[in-house]
Amino acid sequence: MLLLRITLGVIMFAHGTQKLFGWFGGGGIDGTAAFFEQSGYPAARPVAVVAALCEAGGGLTLTLGLLTSLAGAAVLGTMINAIGVKWGGGFFASNGGFEFELLLVGAAGALCLLGAGAISVDRTIPSLRQHKLSYGVGAALLGVITGAILLLIRS
Repeated sequence: MLLLRITLGVIMFAHGTQKLFGWFGGGGIDGTAAFFEQSGYPAARPVAVVAALCEAGGGLTLTLGLLTSLAGAAVLGTMINAIGVKWGGGFFASNGGFEFELLLVGAAGALCLLGAGAISVDRTIPSLRQHKLSYGVGAALLGVITGAILLLIRS
């Protein structure tokens, strides 16, 4: 779980900071908001901020293994939207498709359901020490539902 958490966490943190701060060649909030507006999202700037925070915050907390199911849900919902935006490009990333985002959805969903693993901040917090599958399912559903709602409000 540690390797999965760190890999997904670093990828998502990097993508989120591209959107938030323009790091790593990203567009920052202004560029991200323009992309969301072009993709049909109403209130593109707030949606861009939420997506960036879900990616950066979710990535950071996944890397630490802190509130892992909720962090996985944040990534899950955001990547469901990314798949929706890229759907018309087909499956393969080489054609603008969603294969990479689908892999991230699978990894985030697995972390929601399975928890942080033995080496994590969650293990040091008594109320989070024992991962409960019901919490993971609830978090995964939260990510899927919020991701779907955002996709439905796109024009």
